[in-house]
Amino acid sequence: MSAWIDMVPDEEATGRLKELLDKARTPHGTVDTVMRVHSLRPETMNGHVTLYRSVLHSKDNVLPFWFLEVVASYTSILNDCTYSLTHHFMNVRNLIQDQPRSDRIFLALKAQRPEDEFEGKELALLRYAAKLTTDVGKLIKSDFEALKIVGCSDGEILEVNQVCAYFNYSNRLLNGLGATTDNDVIGYYKGGENDS
Repeated sequence: MSAWIDMVPDEEATGRLKELLDKARTPHGTVDTVMRVHSLRPETMNGHVTLYRSVLHSKDNVLPFWFLEVVASYTSILNDCTYSLTHHFMNVRNLIQDQPRSDRIFLALKAQRPEDEFEGKELALLRYAAKLTTDVGKLIKSDFEALKIVGCSDGEILEVNQVCAYFNYSNRLLNGLGATTDNDVIGYYKGGENDS
């Protein structure tokens, strides 16, 4: 666990900070750097945990979980956020459980050529996430309508919008504070399930 900013270790945490660190714990019982960087202002950690879980781990989501992790990874690639990419592409690998396919997806995303591995609705959603990340001021109604034409529901568009928007926030938090994955446990999925 490392970052440029001071972080309060578990043994020094008391009161509200201790309560929120416990809320932010992974299934492994650890607190990843992405949450611990908030330790000097614990209420931002509280907001972050709540937002993260509501966006990526909502039982109301209808898009496949592995695909939402692909959106998270692509957003992180476009933002050059190694921290989020390391965590979330490992989740893609663990959820897909097909090494050659996940390798091809990774190479396509790194090359910013999602069309090499995706088509139809998934490709359109990845292109939308890319524009939302790199050229948000140029999004226009026809970008949204193009998603509808290929069969995306408004709810599916919202899911991708929120995952992408969350990772744009998180990538800036992590890169801006110099967070690394040192001592984080990478990849939580066992049998395709995760509740963190």
